[in-house]
Amino acid sequence: MCSAKRREIRAMVQATIRDGAPSLDIDPFSAEGLDDPHAIDAAIRDAGPIVRLEKYDVWFTGRYDVAERVFRDYETFESSSGTGMWNVKRAENWRKPSVILENDPPGHTKYRRIMASILSQRVVRRLTETFQARADELVDEVVSSAEFDAATALAEAYPLSVLPAAVGVQPEGVKYLLPYSNLNFQAMGPRNELYERALAAAEEASAYVAWQMRRDALEEGGLGHTIYAYVDDGEISEEDAGMLVRTFLSAGVDTTIFGIQFALLALAQDPASWSLLRDDPGLARTAFEEALRWNAPSPFIGRTTARETEIDGVRLEAGEKVVMDLAAANRDPQRWDRPEVYDLSRDTSGHLAFGTGIHGCVGQMMARMEATCLLSALARRVQTIELTAEPVRFHSNWLRGFESLPVKVTLR
Repeated sequence: MCSAKRREIRAMVQATIRDGAPSLDIDPFSAEGLDDPHAIDAAIRDAGPIVRLEKYDVWFTGRYDVAERVFRDYETFESSSGTGMWNVKRAENWRKPSVILENDPPGHTKYRRIMASILSQRVVRRLTETFQARADELVDEVVSSAEFDAATALAEAYPLSVLPAAVGVQPEGVKYLLPYSNLNFQAMGPRNELYERALAAAEEASAYVAWQMRRDALEEGGLGHTIYAYVDDGEISEEDAGMLVRTFLSAGVDTTIFGIQFALLALAQDPASWSLLRDDPGLARTAFEEALRWNAPSPFIGRTTARETEIDGVRLEAGEKVVMDLAAANRDPQRWDRPEVYDLSRDTSGHLAFGTGIHGCVGQMMARMEATCLLSALARRVQTIELTAEPVRFHSNWLRGFESLPVKVTLR
């Protein structure tokens, strides 16, 4: 974001002091906010350690140090009231709360342990050969046409071709996963037009996912059946197992797709970074990690105060929602040097795109493996990559990515 744009947004911000903190008259979920999200992120981060957004009467923070503290203090900032803007204990939600994402210790601990085992480093290594073979095959198919939409042909097509199959999703059901997941994330934000459209579009998808969560609907040998083995061992109920399978179907696809999209965007915009990756495909993991820091695909996550507390001198009552603007925190100049620059030489450790602490994304190793397979396959096959038109943003309350990312490549 250019400094002129930041000054423009600052001039638009109506800031008053409320409860000892700035209160901002801006809307991250407006058309302007969705089209130029980093300007809004910067306004939230620059205003103070914690700010109140008047339109929604919700606390936001865009500061890295504050977000990290909130993540780690899970006893004060609970997840069981929902990870969006709404307190799911007080308001009706479109689905039952997740047993892992919207749960706190001690209940959360058991489900976290099970999912960590299902998605362990050993399991990810076992799947890597198959995932890499599919990445190589897809890249060969797509780049042969020289010009294509990288948002759909690569970033979307690849995760949808590997992860659902690994879970045991029926092939004919893959088409329902994106509408279902879109509703899952839209529902975390305001009940606006984006949410209403997603709700209408996902009616058939919701019915399918409810069916696909069941043990007898899953393909034998997949990760879904591995989850159900814990039912046979008496550790969890049949319903719990289905809810854990649902986590794969609702939270494990879109974020990976959009993370890969941002990596492809950065590499297409910056020939120097692409040259580094092309000459050393082993940098694929680094290219993905820096893309997540540079543009967090899941920019917000909410917590709720379980008790009265204080953040940098601002008093919060029990039951108040605090939304962490991870996209802003990942560009906090107090934490990162030249944060708006995509830089493959950067040490990205500590970025918050996957969260941190006991609620850090349990599927992050799988997402990293998928992205590494695809980006390394592309680097081995392609000499140059460049944008041929302006990317078209995908509008979402709770995700960032693209509907279209037109590129042109030359082959090695």
